[in-house]
Amino acid sequence: MITTPIHESPQARSPTHPGLSLRDDLLPLLGLSVTEAARQMQVSRITLSRFINGRSSMTVDMALRLEGLGLGNAEDWLTQQVRYDLLLKRNENHKT
Repeated sequence: MITTPIHESPQARSPTHPGLSLRDDLLPLLGLSVTEAARQMQVSRITLSRFINGRSSMTVDMALRLEGLGLGNAEDWLTQQVRYDLLLKRNENHKT
């Protein structure tokens, strides 16, 4: 079987933490501050800040809150997190 090193795979570069997508793409597009987005999502500012800075993972609860605000659907958010987690694990396994 032929294998491609993880760093050469186009898919290896594509997944990003879903919090970074929210921070870098959606919040600026909507003109929302972290404080206002947290208020609308009914989560603490600290919870949202941890998520959008990649320090916590997407949860079902967070995905449903984003969906409730019309920011995509929960399945897509959770899929993005799974892809990101898989990339991290594959890179970790590749190094050993």
